[in-house]
Amino acid sequence: MQTFKKLYVDFLIALKKEISLYKHEENIWKLEGDISNTPGNLCLHLCGNLKHFYGAIIGTTGYVRERDLEFSRKNVSRDDLIKEVDETIAMIENVFDGMTPEDVGKIYPISKFGENVTYGFIFSRLISHLSYHIGQINYHRRIID
Repeated sequence: MQTFKKLYVDFLIALKKEISLYKHEENIWKLEGDISNTPGNLCLHLCGNLKHFYGAIIGTTGYVRERDLEFSRKNVSRDDLIKEVDETIAMIENVFDGMTPEDVGKIYPISKFGENVTYGFIFSRLISHLSYHIGQINYHRRIID
């Protein structure tokens, strides 16, 4: 479990770094060309996604996801985005600290990603989702900023 936890924490720290590296904070919310999601919205989306699939479903945190807001909220400050990532890191650490290696083989309680998929499948699926969007943010920052 510590390997998965470390991967998620490392990627979330990378997300914070990407958001922090924008020289001009307003560029976090800039769209150009065929880009359809701002880095700010992707950051909110990643945190909401993890807080839902880990916090609410596995950790029973009571988190209620408002997915549409992840993409419709605008101009959230850089500090608030980083705070959101920090909260997500704390939640991830807490959820993984409460799990055992045997949990990897358990069946995930909802069928969003298919019937009878394991926690291990979900861990891998969501880490790839996180990595994909961080790559998009990195590319956006290097082009726009």
